[in-house]
Amino acid sequence: MNRLNMTDTRCAALFASGLQPSDAPTGDAVAKAVQRTVRRFGAGGCEGRMAQEFGDHPEAAVDRMQWVRQLIREMQVGSASLAWPAGLAWPASQRAA
Repeated sequence: MNRLNMTDTRCAALFASGLQPSDAPTGDAVAKAVQRTVRRFGAGGCEGRMAQEFGDHPEAAVDRMQWVRQLIREMQVGSASLAWPAGLAWPASQRAA
């Protein structure tokens, strides 16, 4: 999976997760939520849930996606408070072939 697809998958998974801005999530919490959600729904399922939310509640979905993309961007840059934990791997089904 290339970096763009991985970023899109992470965004869709975090969007579909139960994690909320009020949780003030750490990098570890974000990474675990992404991993858990991908395992539960698969990448396509996460994207489907995201699309449904944009159809049902577009204003709220836009706000959530802005928050999601900000968190994912911070983790890709590797800020001290939000970085992908080194030992937290993607599920085997989501790794590049």
